[in-house]
Amino acid sequence: MWTVTKLAQACGLSRTALLYYESIGLLKPPSRSDGNYRCYSEKDFRRLQQICVYRDSGLKLADIRTLLDGAGNGASAVLERRLAEINEEIGRLREHQRSICRMLEKRNSFGRIKEMTKDKWVTILRNCGFSDEDMKRWHAEFEKSAPSEHQEFLEFLHIQPAEISHIRQWSREYKKA
Repeated sequence: MWTVTKLAQACGLSRTALLYYESIGLLKPPSRSDGNYRCYSEKDFRRLQQICVYRDSGLKLADIRTLLDGAGNGASAVLERRLAEINEEIGRLREHQRSICRMLEKRNSFGRIKEMTKDKWVTILRNCGFSDEDMKRWHAEFEKSAPSEHQEFLEFLHIQPAEISHIRQWSREYKKA
């Protein structure tokens, strides 16, 4: 028999994560001891290990439920869909990586570009595959990581002070969807 804490530790999880998995039905409610403590079985341990393997693979909890509940052919569909999502994300990240590399290649002359504007910068990012959401995340991360450099960069793009203030404000308030 396993206690909550020992089972969580054995699987490298927090106690809270284990209890959450139980609350959403990924783990069945365990039996209780005479003192009303949760007592997990070896079967629970194996199921939690499988949940961890799926989570480490980046699967969503709903997909994990589908896989664990033995949806048969549904398992292949879930895994294939997740693989397609990962491939798409990798492609997007590689495009971002190439864009940054191109910018770094130009870094020596970057400060000397006198006619860089917001419109030119947006066009460059769009041509590199950035969506509006990607650009919002970019601004939010820039503001969070280096606020004064973010200000300086926005000024470099010849953006008016009121708009800079607006961009920096929503960048600070941005929450990833």
